[in-house]
Amino acid sequence: MSKNYQKGISLIEIIVCVSIFLVLSLSVYGVFTSVINGITYYRERTTISSLADQYLEIVRNLPYSQIGTVQGNPHGPLADLANPVSIVVNKVTYQVYYAISYIDDPADGTILAGTDSAPNDYKQVKLYVKNTNTASINSFLTNASPKGLEGLASGGALSLEVFDANGYPVSGATIHIENNNVTPTIDLTRTADKNGKWIEVGLPNSDNSYHITATKTDYSSDKTYPSTTANPDPVKPDATVLNGQVTEISFSIDKLSNLTFSTLTKECQPISGIDLEIAGAKMIGTPSLLKFDNSYTSDSNGQVVLNNIEWDVYTPTLTSSSYMVYGTSPVKQANLLPNTIQGFNLLLGPKTDNSLLVIVKDASSTKNPIEGATVELIGATSYSGITSGSVWNQQSWTGGSGQSEFDDPTKYYQDDGNISTNEIPSAPQLAKIGSNHVSSGWLESSTFDTKTSSTAYKTLLWQPTSQDSETEIKFQVAANNDKTTWNYLGPDGTSSTFYTTPGSTINGLNNNRYVRYKAFLSNTNILKTPMLTSVNINYVSGCSSPGQVMFPELQNSTYQLKVTMDGYQSQTVSVVANGYKTEEIFLTP
Repeated sequence: MSKNYQKGISLIEIIVCVSIFLVLSLSVYGVFTSVINGITYYRERTTISSLADQYLEIVRNLPYSQIGTVQGNPHGPLADLANPVSIVVNKVTYQVYYAISYIDDPADGTILAGTDSAPNDYKQVKLYVKNTNTASINSFLTNASPKGLEGLASGGALSLEVFDANGYPVSGATIHIENNNVTPTIDLTRTADKNGKWIEVGLPNSDNSYHITATKTDYSSDKTYPSTTANPDPVKPDATVLNGQVTEISFSIDKLSNLTFSTLTKECQPISGIDLEIAGAKMIGTPSLLKFDNSYTSDSNGQVVLNNIEWDVYTPTLTSSSYMVYGTSPVKQANLLPNTIQGFNLLLGPKTDNSLLVIVKDASSTKNPIEGATVELIGATSYSGITSGSVWNQQSWTGGSGQSEFDDPTKYYQDDGNISTNEIPSAPQLAKIGSNHVSSGWLESSTFDTKTSSTAYKTLLWQPTSQDSETEIKFQVAANNDKTTWNYLGPDGTSSTFYTTPGSTINGLNNNRYVRYKAFLSNTNILKTPMLTSVNINYVSGCSSPGQVMFPELQNSTYQLKVTMDGYQSQTVSVVANGYKTEEIFLTP
């Protein structure tokens, strides 16, 4: 007696597998969403912190008697809830306003206990910053003391506050106060309280000579600066202390971060020995003395490694190099956040006399780079590219056939004998027999090397984009990794179709390093011929540069720069290609 057993997957097993897949997919999506939200959050906090610092400084620079709000008690010129100040930052509107009140400090008794006949000891200032888009409100607190200090016979005071990149107090920060212009000299080390504050009283009069530094282990530092020949007008000068007055100064420090700049080819191969100047955005002196501005050379791994540096916006610039920047990731600058490890890629290529790097961004408040936008340079010779991609361009075939590798940009591989490349105007066209053109012919390009098999082919564009109605140009494209197997395909991924519309999406060729095109010319009237003036194949390979496309080897000429993207309004501007230039284009949804 025999038994037959059938093997298979049950319905329950299928349901379990699908459920596991869904759980994993949702987890990955959640992580991605969290990362994007985190970046947006830190950018928002940085903006709010900057506004808070700016508007608290306004309070600190007012005479004590004028610290008050328009409709509040105490009364003064500062904005309140009913009369906020509106500020637009990155197309986001913020409202800034104050709430100010007198404080009866129990240190000298209180009015409630009947032990203080002058209860208005100091003013408490609360600053609010409201994002009108989200209705979220952030508040910041500081105190304002009167010029006359109760119980202080002589000397003045320093009121010091330390906060982080988000405007939160840094408790336990070390505050170092030095003054070598008084006798005896002063060298004090103090520790900020839980609110990031310290008040030092009884200090002798001294103009612009109290040098103060705020630090904490594993944090950046902030300090005041003396006026010197190198920095005659510091942004935060050494402090002045006057008898009976309080000098208020704030410092901003946060956890240190690491930032690595990588100098790479477009195929992600490291380039050593590249000279860079790397500058931050924070200033210590006006009009342009930067806190961080140093020169480096990339090491054998093509890297400049900056460890334990403070949060800032860092911009790299090539110096004395035979290369130029073909793109960066992120775009142009590294926005380094506190307590992070970040990387920045500079994609480099050979320097040419005239070139244009186009950066396409969303015009909304995000200013994010736009991937996949079509960028056209229209002039005597036209070019096309896609943001975050590269372009193979051929504009001349006058060198003739017989070239297997695309080394000479004026040559091609072969034709069927029915193509002429030396007629006037100079462009591949159908050959003539007497006064008539042949009815059809084809031309096959040389092999172009994208340098990596990790290549995605995007679009095929040719000029002129329109032909006489009695003529036609159509294309097929082939790609491989062996430089031998050339299977020419059309837009449906088979050999039976052809690309007939300029700007068509290339299909079925991704993950191949080498590429060729084949142009087919024909007519229905032997007195006419189609013509070909340029061919562009857009592709993405190796390292990407978000929202960017590079046009090297341009003529010193004026071009119309046209940028289009589905879901956005197109943009056209005039640009002059003269040296190395960068053009930012903002598209409106």
